[in-house]
Amino acid sequence: MLRFMFVGDSMTIGSAGEHTWRYRLWQHLRASYGRPFTFVGPRETLHDQVTDAPTSYAYADPAFPRAHLAGWGEGWHHMAPLIGEAVRAHRADVLLVSLGLIDLGFYTNPEQTADNVRSFVAGARSANPRVRIAVLPVITNVRVQADTSFADQVHRFNDLLAKTAADLDAPGSPLLLVPQPPAYDFHTDTYDGTHPNESGEHRIAGAFADALHEEWGLGGPYSAAA
Repeated sequence: MLRFMFVGDSMTIGSAGEHTWRYRLWQHLRASYGRPFTFVGPRETLHDQVTDAPTSYAYADPAFPRAHLAGWGEGWHHMAPLIGEAVRAHRADVLLVSLGLIDLGFYTNPEQTADNVRSFVAGARSANPRVRIAVLPVITNVRVQADTSFADQVHRFNDLLAKTAADLDAPGSPLLLVPQPPAYDFHTDTYDGTHPNESGEHRIAGAFADALHEEWGLGGPYSAAA
């Protein structure tokens, strides 16, 4: 059984009552993968925006497998020290990673963030030398409209991320850079300029699904109707 682990920030953990892009990818894999798989990780909750804490189990579909390693306000800076033990404890085969916006916004510059990517990959491989890692570049949010310096940092980091992925890719433990979701627009694909709405969830899930299919033969091309 293939074991996927989601690693991400607020766009991945989601909020109470949301489906999340994790759910959209689950629907897709159920329809297209054709083999046993599961989602693993040390966490299960959604973020409760009323209490501002990751305490909610109010998933829109209670049947959805909830395990993940995602957190509101967390980035590469937070996940690099955690990933080795998480992969080891939950025997993850494939990591689906969407991080970086928080790092650049609050914690680290592009070069420091890229260093944390390297630490993350090393930690994951120390726990499973054959782990496969698919990484999404930072998706811009509404802040880039008012803060050109931040926009430049996002662009710089995404360039560094592409170089890092190429440098660290290995036959026994591939590191895949997922293309940006086609036509993603924070004006129409988010509900607040950052967090994905239904169309945004499908676009992010579709980016991962198509990359998994095209590069590793996992599942089929993405269909939002899955």
